[in-house]
Amino acid sequence: MKFDYGNPYTSTRIPVFARNVVSTSHPLAAQAGLRILQQGGNAVDAAVATAAVMTLVEPVSNGLGSDSFCILWDGKKLHGLNASGCAPQAWTPDYFKRKYGADARTPPQRGMDSVTVPGAVASWVALSERFGKLPFADLMAPAIETAERGYLVPPVVQQKWEAATSLLQSQPGFAQGFLPWGRAPEVGELFRFAAAARAFKSIAASKGESFYRGEIAAAIEKFSTANGGSLKASDLAAWRPEWVEPISRDYRGYTLHEIPPNGQGIAALIALGILGKFDIASMPVDSVASQHLQIEAMKLAFADVYHHVAESSSMAVTHLQMLDDDYLASRAKLIDVKKAQNFGVGNHVKGGTIYLTAADESGMMVSFIQSNYMGFGSGCVEPEFGISLQNRGHGFNLDLTSANVVAPGKRPFHTIIPAFLTKGGQPVMSFGVMGGNMQPQGHMQTLVRMLDYKQNPQAACDAPRWRFNAGLEINVESAMNPKTIEGLGALGHRMEVINDSYQDFGAGQFIWRVGEENGNPAVEGYVAASDARRDGVAAGF
Repeated sequence: MKFDYGNPYTSTRIPVFARNVVSTSHPLAAQAGLRILQQGGNAVDAAVATAAVMTLVEPVSNGLGSDSFCILWDGKKLHGLNASGCAPQAWTPDYFKRKYGADARTPPQRGMDSVTVPGAVASWVALSERFGKLPFADLMAPAIETAERGYLVPPVVQQKWEAATSLLQSQPGFAQGFLPWGRAPEVGELFRFAAAARAFKSIAASKGESFYRGEIAAAIEKFSTANGGSLKASDLAAWRPEWVEPISRDYRGYTLHEIPPNGQGIAALIALGILGKFDIASMPVDSVASQHLQIEAMKLAFADVYHHVAESSSMAVTHLQMLDDDYLASRAKLIDVKKAQNFGVGNHVKGGTIYLTAADESGMMVSFIQSNYMGFGSGCVEPEFGISLQNRGHGFNLDLTSANVVAPGKRPFHTIIPAFLTKGGQPVMSFGVMGGNMQPQGHMQTLVRMLDYKQNPQAACDAPRWRFNAGLEINVESAMNPKTIEGLGALGHRMEVINDSYQDFGAGQFIWRVGEENGNPAVEGYVAASDARRDGVAAGF
């Protein structure tokens, strides 16, 4: 790809060129990854160390009680890892309706009854054991140091921390863990997390066993029981992450790869499959026509995803049926270029998150994402080890007819999705965009900018975004051209212009392999981008 390295958008970032690189939403975490690379580790080692530090420096988005997913290129092929946890054995629709009323439609948004088995720690161990070079304990060292010595809280993290305080301060363990002075830390204030340091030392010494079958698992069960939950040590002990084959879709000569359901990555594949039926590159990049087509394609994708996607064994259709080319062509015909529409599900042919990416000079590339779901997840923080627990259980449905209905040992519908781009079977880019249902929308919008309009990764990252919500409703960033906003409104899109980019439009990290356009098998290096919507950085050497 011959990118245009100009940037038409207001930006505080420039592309970073290096042979070894880490890109994530906090500089200290990126530096932890570089430290591991400089010690002789590979991209997987760097990603694991970076992910561990991220639980500390961006606790508003993830923690030791997170879930995670990964797609990586090992030098020869792609691998996918699904480390999303499952429901406790006690969970059924009746369990929640007895506790929360017959009208309850989902498990609660916060509290222990929103917590499924956390998968992030197990993903670190699985990645290290299969692909890492350095001892696992070495990868935990930067996190142990960060937890013990502390770090100065940056502006974006502090803003979200303070905003969550009134909502979560009554949740068990939250104030003890995250309000050390009875309030959120201020910008530049030193935050230490001694309890998490104990956890990391235990995880390092046991290679994660203590978290699932040892002292941390016992502490989580004790904490859960004391606070009305049903998560038990036996639930943690029985769970394992799963290696999976990524699913894919071609677009403009490249192939986008996503983790298969129970995640929503298939939404990006569907939307791009629909957009592939249009000559979008003939339209100006930020024009009403281009943005309208992308919005409508995303709506069509979500109409199917929200109806069908759950744990794959519970789905009535397969991902192959959802990505069938004839089916996507029929969906594309529903788009009216002159009017916004509210689409329904189609008839198939039967048959708060952090993202990081790392790449090294051997050619290994890692696309990794972990999340507590909503800001600070459940709000519950086990105090002895500082385990900030996710609230992924809220993603289940209590409707017995839903593919996503809650059941013991079942995974819920998941929003976090790493992505990977290849061309001709060779690696091109590891990337992701954080933020709830913004994630597949961000994948699609940034790829269209890079592949159709040749914008470089940093410019594609900096460009103003829109976010589809439901029906005809979308949010648009305040940086979007007013004429584009006006034109979308004239087509019937119901818009809210938003100033808070973190909350509504996600944040991306991108590493593109330089030299792929020449078919060069050797690694010449990478160009990396980091989203200015968060505190992060792309760093390399």
